[in-house]
Amino acid sequence: MGALRLILTIVLILVSVLVTAVILMQEGKDQGLGAISGAAETYLGKNKGRSLEGRLLKWTTILMVAFSVLTILLDMNLF
Repeated sequence: MGALRLILTIVLILVSVLVTAVILMQEGKDQGLGAISGAAETYLGKNKGRSLEGRLLKWTTILMVAFSVLTILLDMNLF
């Protein structure tokens, strides 16, 4: 059981480094007041899921779920 805990800890460290890298690669949300009135609706804004920004957002969500699950598993002391 100690080996499994060590492997999960290493995976948790790798996931946390990846989360940090993916978050730092994202652009800032500096749309200002144009986002309130709907002026930010552009072609790129509508197709965000296909762009690099959309993929980074998807990977951020996936990695954060993995980080949360690993943290909860390691905290339960099952291993």
